[in-house]
Amino acid sequence: MVERRLGQIPVVLDDQATFSIRQVCRVCGVHAERIVEVVEHGLVEVPGASPLEWRFSASAVFRIRRAINLCDDLGMNLPGASLAVELLEELDQLQAEVARLSRIAHQ
Repeated sequence: MVERRLGQIPVVLDDQATFSIRQVCRVCGVHAERIVEVVEHGLVEVPGASPLEWRFSASAVFRIRRAINLCDDLGMNLPGASLAVELLEELDQLQAEVARLSRIAHQ
């Protein structure tokens, strides 16, 4: 299980589950060409030789959706959205570490 944050809402993902490109397209509301572009850009790595064989983890789907939302909502290009996703994930990790250390300090 992987915990991610969607804004201030924690989201628990079952990273054992995998999804086809068709399912990812449905979740993200885009055509397969857009998912292929994201994968080719290197935002996520997926096993399989071709898009029809690709299997996406839940965390990969979360990253893809986050990047697509940044592109669509803020007009970012894919390289900018990819960098933003990485920075947002790092921020989430740092905030989780600060919260953990705060709990320890207040025990």
